[in-house]
Amino acid sequence: MNRDIPSSEAGVAAEASEAVVSAEAGVPEAEAAVAAEAAGAEAAGGGGQRGRPRSQEADRAILTATVDLLGSRGLAAMSIEEVAARAGVGKATIYRRWSSKGLLALDAFVTSFQEQQPLPDTGTLRGDLIAALTAWVRAVTQTSMGSMLTGLIAEAQHDEELRAGWRDRVLEPLRTQHRIMLDRAIARGEIPATVDREVVLDLFFGAAQQRLLFGHLPLTDDFIREVVDVILDGIRSR
Repeated sequence: MNRDIPSSEAGVAAEASEAVVSAEAGVPEAEAAVAAEAAGAEAAGGGGQRGRPRSQEADRAILTATVDLLGSRGLAAMSIEEVAARAGVGKATIYRRWSSKGLLALDAFVTSFQEQQPLPDTGTLRGDLIAALTAWVRAVTQTSMGSMLTGLIAEAQHDEELRAGWRDRVLEPLRTQHRIMLDRAIARGEIPATVDREVVLDLFFGAAQQRLLFGHLPLTDDFIREVVDVILDGIRSR
């Protein structure tokens, strides 16, 4: 043994060797990549903060696998073991990032759903609201987002952690984005500054969400326009 090698450097070398051995022994590639990345970061940092850094490649693989399983199996039937196997990572990699299956499902849903919900800017509040609600309806009726949304809402009713995560990770970010449309309309003088934006958003999302959850009536283009016009008529009549 070379006694001139500092113990910290020897530890880094051991970690790097372990990552290589793991990959050669059949440990999934994404998991081995995380370990190798950790060893490289430790070497570059000269003994800085220890612990594995997050791997964006592993995150993408995990979230993609989760979306696929949520769409085909639903949250209740999905397992962390299945996600890990499909993503090519170990279960420990998932649990280091997400403390529960529900929070993993939320992040996977949000990542996919937000991509389908751009912030419209048509120049009028009516145009913005119609465009935004149309994007929401298309996402929940023409993709797997609808079944994921209803499944997550159902599970959140008896899972306090999931319910809190729903508010923080899904509901509030979406409402924050849509408040921008209302603020722009106030600045243009389309609606009064005294309007209760939270009530408007409750009406905006509530009508569509009720039809999605209960399925008693269809989510059509006529419905979208009617919801928006009823909301705007109520605002302007005050």
